[in-house]
Amino acid sequence: MATPKGAVDKRCQIVLLRHANSTANLKGILAGRDNTVGLSERGQSEARSLIQTLSQYSFDAIYVSDLKRCKETIAPYLAHSGKKAERSRVIMEMDYGRWSGKPLKKLSTLPLWNLIQSRPSLVRFPDGESFSEMHLRANQGVIDMTQGKKCILVVSHGDVIKSIVAHHLGLPLDNFQRISIDPASITRIMFPSSQVISMNDTSHLRAESASKDLATKRSLRRDEYSLGGGAGQI
Repeated sequence: MATPKGAVDKRCQIVLLRHANSTANLKGILAGRDNTVGLSERGQSEARSLIQTLSQYSFDAIYVSDLKRCKETIAPYLAHSGKKAERSRVIMEMDYGRWSGKPLKKLSTLPLWNLIQSRPSLVRFPDGESFSEMHLRANQGVIDMTQGKKCILVVSHGDVIKSIVAHHLGLPLDNFQRISIDPASITRIMFPSSQVISMNDTSHLRAESASKDLATKRSLRRDEYSLGGGAGQI
């Protein structure tokens, strides 16, 4: 619908992009804020596959989590388009504290795991962040990013994007684990109407990316572990 003459169109499309498959996804490790974790071979292919799809948008601004795997995901598009990205800590991965760098298989045996799945709003990670703190800083941060813009790109992480989607769907934080956000997936939200236009879209990924990483047999199935976003569907 066209904007009435003289009116100001305050709508903004938020395009949320999760980083592509990382070396931690491949190994089943909860990377957290480990800035040495980059993209796997499969993830590098996925990043190149994003160029054509992202080129269909007219972004007023691009915001990228200040972690290596997110910066590597958007790098091919930035090189192709000549656009610049602003690094942002408000959309960084959750601080998992002492859980960071540990195998998800091992973490899933700890007593706190069941509460993470059922009542994440009550969870604070040892020496780390709480889900509620992440939820607040990510959602307020993205809302601030929309001001004066019509379309923005936010390159972030699985749990962060799940939290943002849950907020705009009106879901309690305790239900955000029901949402799947795969590596290199795109989710689109209209603000301030909170209309979720599409979610977890991976149709832009070329089939060749699925053949990368000979060790993908060790990768996690989408439904195996609900923390950190997982490695998506293999």
